[in-house]
Formats: sequence, structure tokens, C-alpha cells
Amino acid sequence: MSAITIYDTTLRDGSQTEGVSFSVNDKVRIAEKLDELGVHYIEGGWPGSNPKDKEFFKIMKTKKLKNSIVAAFGSTRRAKIKPSEDSNLKELVKSQAKTITIFGKSSDLHVLEVLKTTLDENLNMISDSIQFLKKKKREVFYDAEHFFDAYKRNPDYALKTLLAAQNAKADCIILCDTNGGTLPEEIKEIISEIKKEIKIPLGIHCHNDLDLAVANSLVAVECECTQIQGTFNGLGERCGNADLTTIIGILHTKTKRKSIPASKVKHLTEASYFISEMSNFKLPDNHAFVGHSAFAHKGGVHIDAMLKNTAAYEHIDPQVVGNHRRFVTSELAGKMPIVIKAQSMNVTLDKKSSAAKKMLRNLQAKEHKGYQFEAADASFEIFMKRELKKYTPFFRLEGFKVTTEKRYDGKVFAEASVRIKVKGEEVFSASDGDGPVDALDCALRKVLTKFYPKLSKMHLTDYKVRVIDSKSATAAKVRVLIESQDETDCWTTVGVHENIIEASWEALVDSIEYKLLKDSKK
Repeated sequence: MSAITIYDTTLRDGSQTEGVSFSVNDKVRIAEKLDELGVHYIEGGWPGSNPKDKEFFKIMKTKKLKNSIVAAFGSTRRAKIKPSEDSNLKELVKSQAKTITIFGKSSDLHVLEVLKTTLDENLNMISDSIQFLKKKKREVFYDAEHFFDAYKRNPDYALKTLLAAQNAKADCIILCDTNGGTLPEEIKEIISEIKKEIKIPLGIHCHNDLDLAVANSLVAVECECTQIQGTFNGLGERCGNADLTTIIGILHTKTKRKSIPASKVKHLTEASYFISEMSNFKLPDNHAFVGHSAFAHKGGVHIDAMLKNTAAYEHIDPQVVGNHRRFVTSELAGKMPIVIKAQSMNVTLDKKSSAAKKMLRNLQAKEHKGYQFEAADASFEIFMKRELKKYTPFFRLEGFKVTTEKRYDGKVFAEASVRIKVKGEEVFSASDGDGPVDALDCALRKVLTKFYPKLSKMHLTDYKVRVIDSKSATAAKVRVLIESQDETDCWTTVGVHENIIEASWEALVDSIEYKLLKDSKK
């Protein structure tokens, strides 16, 4: 089987995700992480379109990547202009990228109605642009934009555009499902047809509008496409692009094809969370291979089977992709999560022992009060450490105060002050915030970061409040769930109280304590 080249376009296509905006520094750090992972090509952006991408390529000239090649992206020349006079092509050359990817129109609809030029001129634009860049000693990839839709509409002309790229000596032609509306069987049929005429390497670039981008990419591999373009975590415009995290996982664990180095696959989860952190775009818990719940087991029957043979409910060993197995505590799971968690703390606990029964009673008592540990794995671990007398707090609260003020102009202002004792020293901090919980978080971390600098690497990603007993009206208990994340992992903590600020504080402290606990193990 031929090796698959991974071409990452997170820094360009991924940046088109609604709500995502990478700074130049973000892009450089992501590029370095992808290089560590062994991704073959990193598309850095379009240097002819904006100052940010120009700056990125300028910085990357000074970086020595070990595994990856940085590619610059742009379009074919404009109509009725020589390549040497086209500002976009000149900027691509000026970027000094060794590899340049240009896209061109495959569809007569786009040529006639969008570019407003002739079909023959579009063919010349493709061939002229590739020839110009090849003369500059660049590796040139040609993205055949809207190719599958174009082929279904006018197969003869769509094929002519590929032949123009092939005759101009493009190094690889990438077939793009730009609108993301093509079915796997169509991908297979069309690629099989064009391979009768196209003899140079082919790649695939799929969008995910039918939730089929990964499937379509794998079908293209079956049809001997050797380059897959996509983004990490499926970032991208509209419904996103083909998810390289999932594709790499499938290639290595199911098809046995090589893509990134086999020794790097165990860092897949870490890279996924790092990019999630840099993009400020939450990774879904149920994401394949790398999600927080991808290898989580809740039901007692499932857990019992997993303890006998992990193949019972897992398709791979989670460590292969850098993830880990979790047994979720709940009323369905009985004592087993307690016993298993104790084992991870080097404590042997017989599920029939009085200690296990006592812990289960304490756990059930807390759940009766409204705690939901199945949704708060980090709080469960801290609970277990306290029960087993294996927990030393990293700081102690002396007191906190929160005020919220609505001013004459309608703006709501929240401020919190915190007094804590840490490493034998009593310290005070105050901060404002977007709300009382944010203010508390800011005040607490402002002072703790001086003692524990790694706290700067975590942030809150989600905050949920649930009224436990609505019959008590405004005096009801509330359950607060806080989800936090750093560059390698995410975790959830819980707090319960009649006072929403106290419930939030409890979950917030657990979140920070868990981060410190996690880092102390390294």
C-alpha cells in the first residue's frame, strides 16, 4: 500500500471557521505543533490576500522545521494578465515557500458566471500559472475547485481543466468537493473515470456539508489518491473540512497505511487539544479517537466486561492515539469505578470490603444531595483522593467576597476579592469580570498563578447551572458544572449549594485543584 501524504490546511481553511481567528503567533505555534506530529505539509495561508499571512511566511523563513514543508496558497492568474504581472502569483513567489498550492476553476458555471471569462481562457490561466511557478523551481499542487460538482455538470470540460494542469507539469492534482455535497459512491465513480486520463498523483480535499468528508477522503484513498487535505478537529467554513484527526486515526489503526510516522500517532490527542485550545473552539466530547468520552464506559455491564477483556467495548487501545480509558461513576456502575479509581492511585480496594461500601455510601449521599459525578470526572477523582486520605489541598480559602453592581448606563459590573493561604503565605487578590463567577475565577487565578505558573495554560470552556428541585423556587439547590481545558486535556467539576455563587466556587476550586494535581504527576 502506498503511503498517504497529509496536507494540513487548518491555518487557512480552518481559520474560516465562524468564530475562529488566529493571530500570527497562534499560526506559528500551531505550525510547530503540526511539525512535531510529523504532518507532511502545512498550508500557511494566502500571502497575496492579507498582511497577517505575509507576516507568517516571513517568520517561518527563520524557523527550521524537522518534518513539515510549509506551503503557500493562492489562485491562478487573473484573466487576460500575464503570470509575471499577476500580483497574487508574485506574492506566492515572494513568500519563498518551497511548495505552492494554487486553485483554479473546474466548472463552466464558475468560469462563465463568476470569473466572467471564456472557457479557453480559464484553461490558459491554469496552465500558464503552473508553468510560471514551475520555472521558479517550486513544487506545485493544483486544487481543482468544485471538481466533483463540475464533473457532474460538464464532465468533458472538467476533465480538460485537469489535463491543462497535468500538461503544465503540476506535481499533484487535488480533487475538491468544495460544496461538500458529493456522496462516496460518486467520488469513487468519478475518480475511477478520470484516472484513465490523469497519470500524475491525485489528492482529495473534502468539505463536510453532508457529514461525509472523512468517508469521502477514505474512498478517494481506495481509488489510489495519495494526498489527503483537511483540517485538525474538522475546522472550516460552514460544516468544516475533512477531519485529519479522525483520518489519521483510521489510516493507522484500520487500514494500516502509513501517513504521519507511526511513533507520532500516540501524540494525536495532545495535538488535537492543543489546536482546540489555540482556536478557542471546543472539541466535542464524543469526537472519534481523541474525544474526552471516546473511551468512557458507564454501564455496570460494560465495565464488568471491560475488566475481563478490553476488546469487549473498545475498537482500539486508547493509548495508541494518546487517549485514555475512563470508567464513569453513576448509579448504573456500582462500586467498580471506585475500585478502579483506587487502583489508579496505587490502592487495592476489594469491592466487598467495608471501606469500599463506606465510600459508595458517601458517594451516593453526595449524589442524593445533587452532585452528578458521572458528568464531573475531575471532582470524582478529588472525592476519591479525599476518601483515601491521599489528598493535600494546594491552597486554603480564608474568605471571598463578590459584588455585582448595575450602573446608571445599564452596564452590570462584577468584582470579586479573594483571601487565601498558599504555601504558608496568606495572600489577597481582587479582580473584576464579566460576571461574578468570572470575577472569582480571575481573582483566584491572579494570585495562584504566581505560585503555580502553569495555571495560565488553562481556561474555563463551559459553565452550566441546573436547578435540582424546582419546588423550592428561589431557595432551591443548584448544581453547577464547570468544564475546563488546557493544551492537552479537558475536565469537568461540580458544585452544589442553595447559593449559586457557593456552588460555582466549589466547582471552580475543584477545577483548579485538578489542574494542579494533574501537573504534579508529570
